[in-house]
Amino acid sequence: MYTLIYRQMVHAMINVEERTNRVLNVVKAKYGLGDKSQAIDLVVKEYEELLLEPELRPEYKEKLLKIVKGKHFSRAEFEKEVD
Repeated sequence: MYTLIYRQMVHAMINVEERTNRVLNVVKAKYGLGDKSQAIDLVVKEYEELLLEPELRPEYKEKLLKIVKGKHFSRAEFEKEVD
């Protein structure tokens, strides 16, 4: 049994700086990609994983656990502490 995943492709004409073009060429060559569109997809996926989804990273989970296990105040208790 096979599952087909259909991903709709969007065609876009973009202007990039010379340095960006060189980086895309390096990414394309390093990973053996067929074209710059695949290089852009790879770079965007990496960016997404590293910067846009911090809640999935292990260090974020550890930080969240520390926050959850930490001392919590009700509003009244907080106001007493502050005053």
